[in-house]
Amino acid sequence: MSSGHAASGRLGYLLKHAQYRMAELNEKALTPFGVDGRELGVLLVIAGHEPQSQQQVAQRLGVDRTTMVALLDTLERKGLVARRPHPEDRRRNVVELTGAGTETLERATEASDRAEREFLAPLGERGARQLRDALRAVVLPEGQSSIGR
Repeated sequence: MSSGHAASGRLGYLLKHAQYRMAELNEKALTPFGVDGRELGVLLVIAGHEPQSQQQVAQRLGVDRTTMVALLDTLERKGLVARRPHPEDRRRNVVELTGAGTETLERATEASDRAEREFLAPLGERGARQLRDALRAVVLPEGQSSIGR
């Protein structure tokens, strides 16, 4: 067996290249909406909760404060999010989707979902469900039932 074939059977190799392929399809799907996968993730977190602070959004995404500020600055320049002072604590900012942000989120999520279906198509419906279940089993801490999506 050549070393190229040995590498292609390694789990790390397969996961890395599967992620590259999924990211490539997702990037192509999201380009018309002017957002990337990371920005879509921020929009999803903001939309999924009551108005929350920048710090809460950063914690949910597992990113540091500096990264979060940069992401929100970009999304604010694009007109997709707005920051305003927290009504009870003026030192904190609350982050919310704008009307354009809500529309972009809806359309970009649909496009991302289509990219995901394209990625999973070779597995068929049953295989795709099994892959998701298997990945959840190894990614999620025991007893946790879902990842925010």
